[in-house]
Amino acid sequence: MACGWSDIGSWRQVWELSDKDGLGNAARGTAVFEDSRNCNVSTDRALVALEGVDDLVVVATQDAVLVSRQKDANGLKRLVAKLKVSAPAVTENHIKVHRPWGSYQSVDNGDRHQVKRIVVKPGGRLSLQKHHHRSEHWIVVRGTAQVTVNELIKTVHENESIYIPIGAVHRLENPGKIQLELIEVQTGSYLGEDDIYSHRGRLSTRLVAWVPVEARHRPIRI
Repeated sequence: MACGWSDIGSWRQVWELSDKDGLGNAARGTAVFEDSRNCNVSTDRALVALEGVDDLVVVATQDAVLVSRQKDANGLKRLVAKLKVSAPAVTENHIKVHRPWGSYQSVDNGDRHQVKRIVVKPGGRLSLQKHHHRSEHWIVVRGTAQVTVNELIKTVHENESIYIPIGAVHRLENPGKIQLELIEVQTGSYLGEDDIYSHRGRLSTRLVAWVPVEARHRPIRI
C-alpha cells in the first residue's frame, strides 16, 4: 500500500490536509462561515463566526486568539517573536498543561489562592511531593482517588474531599477504571509551580532527598 507523507509545519499545510466545505473553509471545533472562503478555524470551546473574509487562520484557545493571513507563514514567526517580548506568558505558559499521568488546568487565581481542575488517567500516579508555601484542598468530582498524606493512605470517592496541609508529604493516584477528575484549591503566600518538591528515596527511612520538580533531570546525592 502506498502512503503519502506531509511534514505539517504551517497552518496552511493543516488547512490543505483538512476536510473543507464547498467554499474551502475548514474547521476543528464549532465554526460558522458566511460569505467566507478558504478560511481555517481551530477552536477549543468558543464558537467562531466569520463573515465576508477570505484566506484567514483563526485559532481560539481559552487564553488567547490568533487571527492571521493564511498565506503569510513568516508573519506568524514575526508575531511569535514579538509576543515573547511583550507577552511572554502567552508563549511559555498554558492554561491546560498535559503530563504523562493526565492534565491540569487553571480555573481561577488570585494573590493567595488558585483553583485547578486535575484529570488523572486510569492507573496514573503523581510523584510523592510536598510544598513549603501552600496548602491544598482536593474535591473529587468524578472517579476514585487514592491519596497519600504523610503516613495516611485514604480512598476518596466522588463528592468527598481531603485536606493537604503545608509541608505534608502527599501523592495522588487513580486506582480506578475511569478518569479521575478533581478540583484543587490552593491557598498560601506563594503558589508558583516551582514550590513542588519531589521525593527521592524511601519515606520510611532516612535515605531521602527533596528536589524541586524542575531539577529532576540533574543527579542528586543523598
